Amino acid sequence: MSLARRAVLAASRTRPTVFAVQSRATSTSHDGHHDHHEDSTVYPPETFGTSFWRNVLFASFATAALVKFAPEAGDNVYLTRWIALYTDSRDHWIALNAKHTAQASEVSSNTLLTADAKTPPIHRFRYPQSLNQGSPFLNVIGETVDMSNVVAKAEKDI
Repeated sequence: MSLARRAVLAASRTRPTVFAVQSRATSTSHDGHHDHHEDSTVYPPETFGTSFWRNVLFASFATAALVKFAPEAGDNVYLTRWIALYTDSRDHWIALNAKHTAQASEVSSNTLLTADAKTPPIHRFRYPQSLNQGSPFLNVIGETVDMSNVVAKAEKDI
């Protein structure tokens, strides 16, 4: 008997699962326990003499005094004058920004100059030792070397 048949046979012989009976969580008695007794708690009288209303009254007086004695909208208050004393003027910041813009422009032009730069052409000789065949000390005084026929080869000639 193959393993597949044995697995199918074993699966068919399994017993059906029995589900547990769910019990209800409700009460079995249906009696209403509604006791309507009178409330025997004695509450304090609600007046406007509590600390909350006293604080509201003090806050309203303080607000009225602040509005009455506050400086006008056009006046500079002490804090505003103090902040203005320690801040730089508008002209200073404009000059500083103009200087920064000029320096940034100079840096960008220098960057473009170095980025676009090309190395000078180098003339590479096949046999550079041929230039040093003779001693420079063996030349007679006043004798000149004729360099008119010397032509450097460019990269396009190679």
